[in-house]
Amino acid sequence: MTSELDQYDYDLPRELIAQQPLARRSDARLLLVDRQSETIEHYHVRDLPEILRRGDRLVLNNTRVIPASLAGYRTTTGGRWQGLFLALNEEGHWRILCKTRGRLSVGETVTLIDRTLRDAAKLRLIEKLPGGAWLAHPEPHQEALELLEQVGRVPLPHYIHGGEMRDSDLETYQTVFAQEPGAVAAPTAGLHFTESLFKQLEQQGVGRTRVTLHVGLGTFRPITADTLSEHVMHSEWACITPEAVAELQQTRAAGGRIVAVGTTSVRTLESASQSGQLEPWSGETDLFIRPPYQFRSVDVLLTNFHLPRSTLLVLVYTFGGRELIRRAYEEAIANEYRFYSYGDAMLIL
Repeated sequence: MTSELDQYDYDLPRELIAQQPLARRSDARLLLVDRQSETIEHYHVRDLPEILRRGDRLVLNNTRVIPASLAGYRTTTGGRWQGLFLALNEEGHWRILCKTRGRLSVGETVTLIDRTLRDAAKLRLIEKLPGGAWLAHPEPHQEALELLEQVGRVPLPHYIHGGEMRDSDLETYQTVFAQEPGAVAAPTAGLHFTESLFKQLEQQGVGRTRVTLHVGLGTFRPITADTLSEHVMHSEWACITPEAVAELQQTRAAGGRIVAVGTTSVRTLESASQSGQLEPWSGETDLFIRPPYQFRSVDVLLTNFHLPRSTLLVLVYTFGGRELIRRAYEEAIANEYRFYSYGDAMLIL
């Protein structure tokens, strides 16, 4: 018996999952998909200055990945403990996920170890939250980002060397334009850009606008419901400023195209356009873009290749058209493109 989700499935040879980025980010291959002509061509990301038009504007998600993955042990028993920092609440308590043997108790502490495996700090568990997360607080008190920089690891997806961070990932799993800390995963389409490429694009008359969406853990979760309508979408914080909106409105008015770099930029733009037009906005978004959907503020999409049966793949199918994108994925696999976070990219015109 087939389900609605089967159309968003595909088989990928394991060797096509990229384990590290290319030495020069812009050397990544670029599959150019034209919706109007229904054609597919092969380029590289470095060719963007020739592909995009003067007057187009890139929309970049400037979120910064924080070293949110935590390791340590239960202070009283010595039992191994793993955690993931999710957010700060209004009282300054940490919201974290915990993984350990046995049952954790309110009031107990875990000892955090740094990347050299030395004891670094303690977290006291305050309250268990619905959904399995915990509230915790560092002892002695320390600013969250400051402490995470000392003890945290980059929370890599499981398909990159088993999710175990290497020192090089601190730099490579971060866009060159990352600015606002808060993501637990990188907006990976942005990983292809270099300052040199930006300079060439600027010389060609292609502008840049920054938005923010703090990519959450839910971005990696596959859809487990039988139908898209039954899927409960994860929520992420996003923001687009009045200045950004003005830049994008001017771009459209002058005949330029809004080029969303990554699905997170798409979700930010479309969340801010639910009234029918793009407006300044900030807040939590759980927008699930699936057929049928009318895009209001995105003309072109640059995106990586996504996991089967994921909300990101559904978004790309919705934007590009089911049959065309299915054919594009088949073409990418046949030509041995590199997939997922450190992989190659697709530009949908």
